[in-house]
Amino acid sequence: MKKLILPFAALILFSFSADTTKLNEQDREWMLKHLTETRNHMTQVLEGLTNSQLNFKPDENSWSIAECVEHLAVTENGFGGLIQKTVGAGPNPVLKDSLVFKDEDIMANISDRSNKVKTSEAFEPSGQFESFENTLQAFLEKRNAHIEYVKTTEDDLRNRYSEDLPFGPVDGVQLIIFAAGHTERHVLQMEEVMAHTKFPK
Repeated sequence: MKKLILPFAALILFSFSADTTKLNEQDREWMLKHLTETRNHMTQVLEGLTNSQLNFKPDENSWSIAECVEHLAVTENGFGGLIQKTVGAGPNPVLKDSLVFKDEDIMANISDRSNKVKTSEAFEPSGQFESFENTLQAFLEKRNAHIEYVKTTEDDLRNRYSEDLPFGPVDGVQLIIFAAGHTERHVLQMEEVMAHTKFPK
């Protein structure tokens, strides 16, 4: 009997000692705030736009509003995979002192439109969703899934780290805030398109 009890006890001990710290409720509320607010900002900007407005381009090198939405749908899906990878990798406290952002700076830095960044080809709009309605739905489904994850997870996101973003390491909480800031960046881009003098009325 002792031989059976000891391995079982060791298994239970390992399952709890591997990661006993849970997500801080303040961090949870912070992530939910930005994920929700940026989603809502986007849907408010898109409300009532016609096809000609959605597809208007200020110039040949600019994206239309519809293309911005497609980029967001593709990248939101990419963030989903990155969040899973980050959580699945387990704790890596050696990276704690290597973070490139302070929490209070991350939204402003990512959404800053004065800092121009060219996306990689994989995230370029290509019409893959076939219609604007499908594109928007794809974004909303993935964003809502991320919101539900944040509402319910006990994963210690402050002790999970990603080195997959181009500027350097972030922790799991910052990664999710980055996703929200990325949305806001492109919603601001949509508003710039709408402010163009030739934007269809």
